[in-house]
Amino acid sequence: MQPEQSSQVLTLKGSTNLEFLIDHFDYSKSDQQIKQGFVLEGGSGSGKTYDIINWLITYCQHYHNKGKDILIVRDTLVDLKKTVYKDFKKILEAYGLFRFENDYLSTPIHYNLYGNTIYFGGLDVMSAHGERHDIIWCNEAMAAKDSGGIPRDAFKQLNQRCSEAFLLDYNPSATDHWIYDDIIPREDTYFIHSTQIDNPFLPRGQREEILRYEPTLYNINHGTADDYLWNCYGLGLRSTPEGLIFQHVTWIDTWPTEGLEREYYGSDIGQTNSPSTIVKIGCDKKKMHLYIQMLAHAPTPSPNDYIPMIRACTPKDAIIWADSSEPGFIADARKSGLKVYGVHKFTGSIRYGIALMKKFKIHIVDCPEFRKEQSNYKYRQVNGIRLDEPIDGYNHLWDAARYAALSNLR
Repeated sequence: MQPEQSSQVLTLKGSTNLEFLIDHFDYSKSDQQIKQGFVLEGGSGSGKTYDIINWLITYCQHYHNKGKDILIVRDTLVDLKKTVYKDFKKILEAYGLFRFENDYLSTPIHYNLYGNTIYFGGLDVMSAHGERHDIIWCNEAMAAKDSGGIPRDAFKQLNQRCSEAFLLDYNPSATDHWIYDDIIPREDTYFIHSTQIDNPFLPRGQREEILRYEPTLYNINHGTADDYLWNCYGLGLRSTPEGLIFQHVTWIDTWPTEGLEREYYGSDIGQTNSPSTIVKIGCDKKKMHLYIQMLAHAPTPSPNDYIPMIRACTPKDAIIWADSSEPGFIADARKSGLKVYGVHKFTGSIRYGIALMKKFKIHIVDCPEFRKEQSNYKYRQVNGIRLDEPIDGYNHLWDAARYAALSNLR
């Protein structure tokens, strides 16, 4: 068995955020139970997550064997495990601090560090009306409306059971939010703004990907420039996604049992890094109503994953109109006996398909995945000018619906 973590002071690697946290957290106030707050606003790659993790290491080291209780929370546990929890263990390993015997994967997931306990939770699997904590950190606290983030009431419940400090970090993806109104103006709260420029440790590949959003002539010509993405994730400026493609939709709880003429199926094919999706659409042409329901949303690295997905969520003889840019997946699905066909694409088919769907009043069976796409699927904007083409993102479900519409509603 490896020894307990040493109390030797570490030489930490962090950006501007870490320096600020170390300089401004008042341990004398902590001992007196006078709470402090820290709000970290910034663009992607500014080092917010890494810096907070580094600061928590110093906090646990300062309170060696004091039994401090720390909660790290996000909107969903799955997203937290894929991001903060993964980064936390990576940083511990870099410092030679990680111990398997201190890592508890059963619920509640937690790690014992320097005799203190760090819990990892998601609001989808835990109650905000929970136990008391010395520190709470709400990761990715802000998101576009109805697409994640930490709700105001959940934060209030968590914070009223927190004794020493709360931390919130986010990309400023909205211009109107409860964090701006309720938290930043508090006298006990520090506000920190940072961008990728403040993080000398950002990998080159990640920095270059963010820079692709900047509205330079090169990026404009190559179709990657986007004002909103650059302002929000590049400069860390408070922005809201303007130019939503489907601004007005009606969210419904269940699929209608009557009134629809027919039902059709569409599928966008992803592999490892993006999801494959299957949707069902139905229309009432007399009233010009279009109904959409997500049936599947998951990566399918191979046809052996994609084919069972189709069988699990569509009727036996259903015709599925799929992304024709994946002919191998479609051919394998056909060989297995499924009626999967590639949608006919033509110059301007994306714009036409969107226009076709906009002829109808759209109703969507409510689910988090569709909420996220609806609130982020928008037209590209460059230098304040909206282009007549959508961004290639947040469109996996919309593309599947468009394929079904193009093949059946013209």
